[in-house]
Amino acid sequence: MSDIGIDRRAFLSGVGGLAAGMAAGSLTACDTRTDRSSDDNSKVLVVRDFGGAYGTANRKAIYDPFTRESDVRIKVVNFGHTQILAQIKEGRPQFDVMDIDMSNLVRFDHEGASEELDYGRLKNTKNAGIAESLLTPYGVGKSYWASVLAYRTDAFDGRELESWADFWNHGNFPGSRSLQGTVDLPELEFALLADGVRLDGLYPLDVDRAFKVLDEIKGSVRSFWEYGAEPGELLDRDTVVASSTWAGRLRNVIERGSPLAYEWNGARRQSNGYGIPKGSSNPDAAYRLIDFALRPEVQAHMARLYLDGPVVPAAYGYLTEAVAVNLASTPGNLLTGFDLDIEWWFEHQHDVTKRWEQWVRT
Repeated sequence: MSDIGIDRRAFLSGVGGLAAGMAAGSLTACDTRTDRSSDDNSKVLVVRDFGGAYGTANRKAIYDPFTRESDVRIKVVNFGHTQILAQIKEGRPQFDVMDIDMSNLVRFDHEGASEELDYGRLKNTKNAGIAESLLTPYGVGKSYWASVLAYRTDAFDGRELESWADFWNHGNFPGSRSLQGTVDLPELEFALLADGVRLDGLYPLDVDRAFKVLDEIKGSVRSFWEYGAEPGELLDRDTVVASSTWAGRLRNVIERGSPLAYEWNGARRQSNGYGIPKGSSNPDAAYRLIDFALRPEVQAHMARLYLDGPVVPAAYGYLTEAVAVNLASTPGNLLTGFDLDIEWWFEHQHDVTKRWEQWVRT
């Protein structure tokens, strides 16, 4: 999941430095020209996504099929978040639609940077079973990803780690651990689950209790990982026997024969979504693309190429069990995990992250 590390870091660092973002060169991929003065805007749609393997999957599953159906050509840009906000505040966004994580869509809404969505123009959201939390005024969910527990299957005499309580149980499951560092929101929820808090009782987070539980395991935490591939590397080298990780990032390591496994119990789900910036030059095509991407068969195609879970339940009718078992929104995984409370984190992330960083350093 390192392809989306830029999104997560930007959410944690806030929206300062807009002037610097304006001056900085943009990060781009695919067809990245943003001067549309010579284009017929009705035939060109500029989409901001975060590139990498995710962008490649978008091109194959969404952009090219949409172009074949609509004759609207897709250009892709990879602007960082300060640049996105700076362009919108200037009234000249160089993109028409944003594919970005929902936490940033919340931030953009608070900044007055997003158009309120007209769900009457998004026919594929109607009676589609999309979670209400993903049907917001400022953005609509596109896919689920999750942070999960991973471990070496050869570390505990054949016993499996089945919960965060097991992760915290150094007596029964000895060995070094790894937790996420500052690349994403602190993993306080996992500590509370380990201490017996129910999934439906996590929020509002008891921050003091979470740090008290974290103190219990700190001596076993050998590393705080900072990029998506790192947990797999640590586990593969037997540097640690258990770690939190972004689901899907161990896939290649496991396929190479490394004795690793996931546990979906207690998974922390987050979502990517679509939003339309204020000042979009082509909102009509933006709505058409978003609606296209929410078709069940398109959602399934994307999931086969990139292991994020569909938000439309009917997409699972197009997926094999072998693919579905690895997705965050598989019905069974939905029951055993929880959705990160974006609004709670938006309100508290500055203070909690500051405390987390100090805890990691000491």
